[in-house]
Amino acid sequence: QVQLVESGGGSVQAGGSLTLSCTGSGNTFSTFCMGWFRQAPGKEREWVATIYTRTGGTYYLDSVNDRFTISQDGAKVTLYLQMNSLKLEDTAMYYCAADPNPSVCRKTTDFDYWGQGTQVTVSS
Repeated sequence: QVQLVESGGGSVQAGGSLTLSCTGSGNTFSTFCMGWFRQAPGKEREWVATIYTRTGGTYYLDSVNDRFTISQDGAKVTLYLQMNSLKLEDTAMYYCAADPNPSVCRKTTDFDYWGQGTQVTVSS
């Protein structure tokens, strides 16, 4: 079992920065990949970024790939999402997720474990 807890959300002005954290517990070392998703009210959950645990390879949603950075700590216990140059459209509930099985790691159905979410609100 893997448990995930997000933190670091809050309110920030457009153009500002925010870093989200996701701390894992349980058998985190067996995770194949981890990802960040976001969901705004009335919209489907949207993939944001993926990191492959063993290789460190990363992939991003086109609209954030020049502003966001996904990373893990050395022990691969904590997942981060550094968000720079935040825009109003980045406002959403952000979720971290873990997939113990090999997959593309871009779809919600690829991931077996989810955190509770942390709210990010960007204002002008």
